[in-house]
Amino acid sequence: MTATDSTGLAFNDVVARLATLPDPLPAPPAALMPVRTDGVMRLPTARLQDEATRAAAVLVLIVPGDAGDARVVLTGRVDRGGHHSGEVSFPGGATELTDADAAATALREAYEEVALDADAAGVRVIGLLEQFWIPVSDFRVTPVLAIAERRPLLTASPSEVARIVEAPLAAFLPGAEIEIVERTIRDWPLRYGAYPIDGLRVWGATARVLGQLGAILGAP
Repeated sequence: MTATDSTGLAFNDVVARLATLPDPLPAPPAALMPVRTDGVMRLPTARLQDEATRAAAVLVLIVPGDAGDARVVLTGRVDRGGHHSGEVSFPGGATELTDADAAATALREAYEEVALDADAAGVRVIGLLEQFWIPVSDFRVTPVLAIAERRPLLTASPSEVARIVEAPLAAFLPGAEIEIVERTIRDWPLRYGAYPIDGLRVWGATARVLGQLGAILGAP
């Protein structure tokens, strides 16, 4: 793909590359998957088809940067002491009865969290990435991949979003830097890979979605 500079991917090239998503989707880097370091047990495995899980969706929105490069919208959540407080994530949340589908959920949540005006930005949904399950909240999450023809004017909802980050897509291509982190979370000693972005560490399901997107863009 054509790079706008040494670190960026041209937005127009990314749009063309994503016109058709591969089937099956490529896997994200294995280093991003959290593993326990005490050898006691494995982490819970996904149960995506279990009807007891709650449906949710996130918006993986690619936008043009000032230099014509491709960027993806991420949010730093307000730290309120909950399961995902303070983490870096995509705009998104639980499905409501009035949502027609996963795309409707993702776009509604993006409007609520970062004031995304999908019509003004020319947002176009192009497909779905691999679902994931969040054990602590029992959500079955569908990542909705979309492209904005024009860079949106975004404003963080003070109650939910502490920071909006437009991360360069090049940071998630195969071979991009992944930091290995060891820490204890809810009494679990874990090791996982994280993408360093603008002073933040992007890890967990968000990182794996970005890693899969990078694998799509980096494929021959």
